[in-house]
Amino acid sequence: MAAEHVARDADIAPVAALIADPTRAAILTSLLGGRALAAGELARLAGVSAATASAHLSRLLDGGLVDVVRQGRHRYYRLAGHEVAEVLEVLARVGARPPVRSLRQSRQARLLEEARTCYDHLAGRAGVGLLDSLREGGHLDGEVVTPAGERLFARLGVDVAAARRARRRFAPECLDWTERRAHLGGALGAAVTSALFDLGWYARGPVPRTVTLTDEGRGGLAALFSGKELTSHTPVT
Repeated sequence: MAAEHVARDADIAPVAALIADPTRAAILTSLLGGRALAAGELARLAGVSAATASAHLSRLLDGGLVDVVRQGRHRYYRLAGHEVAEVLEVLARVGARPPVRSLRQSRQARLLEEARTCYDHLAGRAGVGLLDSLREGGHLDGEVVTPAGERLFARLGVDVAAARRARRRFAPECLDWTERRAHLGGALGAAVTSALFDLGWYARGPVPRTVTLTDEGRGGLAALFSGKELTSHTPVT
């Protein structure tokens, strides 16, 4: 009897094969912070030579998983979009976590667990805590922004209407791969995270993808959720 071929909605094998290589997986993971990085930096982070990194980046470009940004004579690489980041985050949740073999790796792991960017939105304990505060304060009901939430996001400088018009889900839960609980994803999560950086409440951390809460941010978030007046650097309606 001849084998029966089942129709497929999409051919996932080529994409899976690209991600499956350890060096390419390391390069893609390094880009999960949402920043564009040079080939030399990606080679260092992946632990390979510049020539090896360039060969892998060429394959990732051809496969549509990364884009290249040119600034003069320099080329910087970034993930091709939030869809790629979502695939990588799902794989991180189902995959085993690598063993920690040094004090440096232990410190890096702690920083990633505390606060990091999940492509373009806040993740780790900080991201989970932010979503908890939004829900407990009555600012978010599922993916619906309440009137109280509209006021809070306006004070933060977030354009909620623009986030609703974005060509991606508005405010989905994103299951955090370290916390195993949800942080805020989608267009609203990206807009909130961008505002937190613009206000100087969060800053890029010492380890790729990590972010740190600043003193101004600690006070600003406390004031934001308590309804108090915010700092002079913060948009207040």
